[in-house]
Amino acid sequence: MHKTIIVTGGNDGIGKAVAEQLAAQTHRVVIVSRDAARGRQAQADIQDKTGTAVDLVVGELGSIGSTRQLAATLLEQYPQIHVLINNAGIWATRRRQNEDGLEMSFMVNHMAPFILSNLLFERLQAGPSGRIVNVNAGLYVRGQLDLTKTPYGHDFSRLNTYANTKLCNVLFTMEFARRIEKTGVTINAVHPGVIRTKLGESKGLLSALMRLVKRGWDAPEKGAEAPVWLAVSEDVAGINGRYFDLQSEIPLTAPASDTALAQKLWDLSANLAHIETC
Repeated sequence: MHKTIIVTGGNDGIGKAVAEQLAAQTHRVVIVSRDAARGRQAQADIQDKTGTAVDLVVGELGSIGSTRQLAATLLEQYPQIHVLINNAGIWATRRRQNEDGLEMSFMVNHMAPFILSNLLFERLQAGPSGRIVNVNAGLYVRGQLDLTKTPYGHDFSRLNTYANTKLCNVLFTMEFARRIEKTGVTINAVHPGVIRTKLGESKGLLSALMRLVKRGWDAPEKGAEAPVWLAVSEDVAGINGRYFDLQSEIPLTAPASDTALAQKLWDLSANLAHIETC
């Protein structure tokens, strides 16, 4: 069955490679890019390589309002949505708050997937075997979530905030999975491997050194394999609320298994987003 699949951050890195591999399987792929020009270039690149056209939706995940608008646009344009791949993510090198007063990493890495997954859920449920795939990172194990500080960047750290917000993403994944059990929709998180992307890069000596180190890391094409597998493979049909390191399920750390913390994060996120949740 050919599916309609949304890929956030689909214009570059792992997201672009995911879109390319799914397009090669002739699924209807929709890449979400905040930059229209880069999105159009990705469209052209993918079509040239696979012979399959992909759709582009220009959308911004940097605020609650813009993410809600993106969800509305997707619902308007696509009467069927079978898979949502929450791939877009940032590794902030400095503390920035958005118009909602939220730290940008928390917004993009946690709130945006939270909002999109909730607002697109009914559309995913309408089709057979809807799936949500959250592209995460093994560094979530270093995360330490403080609900009074992390959402607003009061505990911002160039090294730790990325891990903190990826922990948020795992907690959200597991709480969402509990809420949608037996609905026919599944949600899972995946660490795609240590991949050569532009995450965490900026100007300066540290970033220059990181680029040198990254030369030995795997290419985005390798990082796309596990998310694509979770999105469409029959091997994982019906699997819900799991964390995968590549294609191997692994147990969660104690903080990520804290159901009380997950519930508190869920309630805060729903209040911040002003949405009715699953």
